[in-house]
Amino acid sequence: MTDAVPAQLAEIKRGAQELLIEAELGKKLARGKPLRVKAGFDPTAPDLHLGHTVLINKMRQFQQFGHEVIFLIGDFTGLIGDPTGRNATRPPLTPDEIQANARTYEQQIFRILDPAKTQVDFNSRWMSQLGAAGLIEIAAKHTVARMLERDDFAKRYKGGQPISIHEFLYPLVQGYDSVALRADVELGGTDQKFNLLVGRQLQEAYGQEPQIVLTMPLLEGLDGVQKMSKSLGNYIGIAESADEMFGKMMRISDELMWRWFELLSFRPLGDIAALKQAIAGGRNPRDVKFELAREIVTRFHDAAAAERAQAGFIARFSARALPADLPEILLFADENSGDIALTAALAAGTGLVASGSEARRKVAEGAVRIDGEKVTDPALRLPLGAAHILQVGPRRFARVRVVAKP
Repeated sequence: MTDAVPAQLAEIKRGAQELLIEAELGKKLARGKPLRVKAGFDPTAPDLHLGHTVLINKMRQFQQFGHEVIFLIGDFTGLIGDPTGRNATRPPLTPDEIQANARTYEQQIFRILDPAKTQVDFNSRWMSQLGAAGLIEIAAKHTVARMLERDDFAKRYKGGQPISIHEFLYPLVQGYDSVALRADVELGGTDQKFNLLVGRQLQEAYGQEPQIVLTMPLLEGLDGVQKMSKSLGNYIGIAESADEMFGKMMRISDELMWRWFELLSFRPLGDIAALKQAIAGGRNPRDVKFELAREIVTRFHDAAAAERAQAGFIARFSARALPADLPEILLFADENSGDIALTAALAAGTGLVASGSEARRKVAEGAVRIDGEKVTDPALRLPLGAAHILQVGPRRFARVRVVAKP
């Protein structure tokens, strides 16, 4: 093993959930040849968000070490619909929707990846040519018993919920992608572990050296509870404006900030540890959150846009904009969900509105803001630890913090 391998391994493992198998990766790296590193993305929505960038950042890291990165757009698997994490059949997208979303992905990924070192591919390139006979050949290399080992399939089967045959094809097709690309490493979220391991198994079945599996944690969204998802509305899109992106970053809880630093920041871990020590020594957590927000906005816009966004944020919440000596109101999180509904916070918690129905009406009117950002989702929930300025109309404010019940 060359001297450079331990350093590469240490950086590759940063923020990772699981590396299977580390010794095998060490041997691959020791050969001194560029590895083929693959990550697949189904074009299920037109915009990528920060949750997607956890994998893309790791791909960038492999690029910096001189490896070949393949950004695989699953236009064929998108026709099937990924059943991962679902307790019901997921409806597939239409071919037109998939192609439209795929085009936007190609435009967005190069805000992080080096275009000169990135191969963009589509799994329809080989899957469309296989035909029925080829698909049957792939299916013959896996068993129903192994498929039912997957947690979501097992739960649905035991619960008597339907599982369509085409859903079994999804992990097989994703696994065959690794065969077609002769991948050395495949990246994926922790929820993709089963599918990534199918890739290893199929590569062995086709006489190839099995790929390394590197899983990354799923990034919690703005609520700090659910994984970031456009469908849940707790996301930050990488194509959003600098002001919108900065404002949303400032909404995350102080606790979640450290998770985002680890998974999204390019800062050395030593620098992040120093920031934690600074807060322990009395530094305002808001100022540290400013640093994270500036870094992320700079990445997707530029430094000048990040500075303007911060200045705008501060201006909206300067002493001139808020009532003097605005007291902090403690809101008790629900014991079961660990958060509190925005409507409850506005009504029972702060008295900014008279009732939950008025709160929902004010949201619909566009009269409710969190930290200066207009709220459009009446079902929004504030996570444990969150600290915000709630506003209804031009002159009603409340400073709140969500805490656990004593």
